[in-house]
Amino acid sequence: MAAPPLRVGVAQMTSTNDLEANYNTCSRLVKEAAAAGVNLLCLPESFSFVAAKDGESLKIAQPLDGPIMQRYSSLARESNIWLSLGGFQEKGPDDSHLYNTHVLLDSSGNIRKTYRKIHLFDVDVPGSMVYKESDSTAAGESIVVAESPVGLLGLTVCYDLRFPELYQQLRFQHHAQILLVPSAFTKVTGEAHWEILLRARAIETQCYVVAAAQAGRHGEKRESYGDSLIIDPWGVVIARLPDRLATGVAVADIDLSRIDSVRRRMPIAQHQRIGSCLKTQSV
Repeated sequence: MAAPPLRVGVAQMTSTNDLEANYNTCSRLVKEAAAAGVNLLCLPESFSFVAAKDGESLKIAQPLDGPIMQRYSSLARESNIWLSLGGFQEKGPDDSHLYNTHVLLDSSGNIRKTYRKIHLFDVDVPGSMVYKESDSTAAGESIVVAESPVGLLGLTVCYDLRFPELYQQLRFQHHAQILLVPSAFTKVTGEAHWEILLRARAIETQCYVVAAAQAGRHGEKRESYGDSLIIDPWGVVIARLPDRLATGVAVADIDLSRIDSVRRRMPIAQHQRIGSCLKTQSV
């Protein structure tokens, strides 16, 4: 008898500053994924809360053993599914800062790993808003990988996507097979760079990339691009929602032999030379 598929789901939603409404949406998506045989469902950055006003996120931030995360742990347990919760407002090191934390729950509702976002979004987006994530968010300091039923996961969050060194380390030093990129990309940056960057990370690491995205308008000031994707190690998009802005789940089966085949035929891990034997010439 053939082994059951290693099935991954990527969820898309439009979170607001209503914790209850967001939970209800997540609950529906989790149950939909579980019914489809998904082993690991990935929810986007800020799945539980998107602030409408400055300071709101700090007010609702909680520790990882607080009631918000306990509720999502119960959801994972009741649905018998692993959950990647990308971008939870974890209570931070002081009253002025939180952590933007990617939480991995197993099917018993236990926290397996947490990753605090390293690269903070402090930018002036052309034609859009000025963002200063570091005003209220403390940066993480650790690279995180996690074993799961579908393979070895590399945990990241959103703006991390623009820093390929992180993904290179996840693959070549920590042996990740699947890279998780929960996000809330702006509409402007998403239109320009979202799919290109995701496919580049897949191609250069020879990993699957699973990118759950926020979509649409969260309020008067904030809008996310959407277009949740699953990409294979050759850079091929193998799942996406038909509607870039829709709430829903897209599903794909992970084939670990596909990773092995791509890496064997193009053994870039054996060909790397930068950082080892090359010398730098002075100008």
